[in-house]
Amino acid sequence: MSKPVNVAILGATGAVGTELLELLESRNFPLNNLKLLASPRSAGNTLKFKGETLTIEAVEESSFQDIDVVLASAGGSTSKAWAKTIVEAGAVMVDNSSAFRMNPEVPLIVPEINPEAAANHPGIIANPNCTTILMAVAIYPLHKIQPIERIVVSTYQSASGAGARAMEEVKIQSQAILNGEQPQPEILPYPLAFNLFPHNSPLTDTGYCEEEMKMVNETRKIFNEPTLKVTATCVRVPVLRAHSEAINLEFKNPFSVAQAREIIAQSPGVKLLEDWQKNYFPMPIDASGKDDVLVGRIRQDISHPCGLELWICGDQIRKGAALNAVQIAELLLEENWLKPKVSTVKV
Repeated sequence: MSKPVNVAILGATGAVGTELLELLESRNFPLNNLKLLASPRSAGNTLKFKGETLTIEAVEESSFQDIDVVLASAGGSTSKAWAKTIVEAGAVMVDNSSAFRMNPEVPLIVPEINPEAAANHPGIIANPNCTTILMAVAIYPLHKIQPIERIVVSTYQSASGAGARAMEEVKIQSQAILNGEQPQPEILPYPLAFNLFPHNSPLTDTGYCEEEMKMVNETRKIFNEPTLKVTATCVRVPVLRAHSEAINLEFKNPFSVAQAREIIAQSPGVKLLEDWQKNYFPMPIDASGKDDVLVGRIRQDISHPCGLELWICGDQIRKGAALNAVQIAELLLEENWLKPKVSTVKV
């Protein structure tokens, strides 16, 4: 059992923040003290933890004194604003935003894939994008057996990826449509109820949106394969929680479906879910609230002898965000890696 540590959740009132709270309790994380931090407008509100009522505090300069681990999930601008303060206070920030993911000094960690990279952190460890995590956990076991040469992925991303308010907006829009009224988008740019649209992150000069490029660049970094061919199309769909992905993998040599099923069935963090007789494969309602990434409909690509097709579903808030962050914190404690190995990082 690891020695209890002091933990702060930065962004405690958000969808991921409240999930972090639940996971720290359900996984019996070794806590000495837990501090809940958020913006001043949330200060004074309370959340339950292990039967106790914890008061949310407004984040300030002194918030991170005597804190060992900060689980940050308050957005990139907030992470950038407080990173220097957190590191200088001697805490490790496990950051769920995109602020430091592609910083070459900051490890980008999925514990089932590259835990050893966390050993050399500079006081900050980045949590990958949700869609990247879900895909990476599912396909890395195959990559270890035979290196993947090309990934083509299409995502079907739930409202949860845009936060708790977006989830609520879909519910309100659905009711409005059923009442014969016009749905009003506020959090997302377009109505999502009974609709879908390409991911709403900003477009780059290549025509790919930022969400798609996150999948490209982050997968390369996590796999330590800087030239890996990856292309992505990301779509927002009217599902409350849990993302789905259609993945096409190309290998140098044929990869048998039977071997792929056997490997995935034995790999950590994933669960094989297939019933070919009933045409039943992973669905968001199966994955919601679950830790494992569900993998199914593994089949030979009929257009390419070295291609495999996979269908996956995973809970964006859990393994796609909060669970991966808690697993990183658990890794740091188990390996005694809390102290930075790199002295400085530009923040």
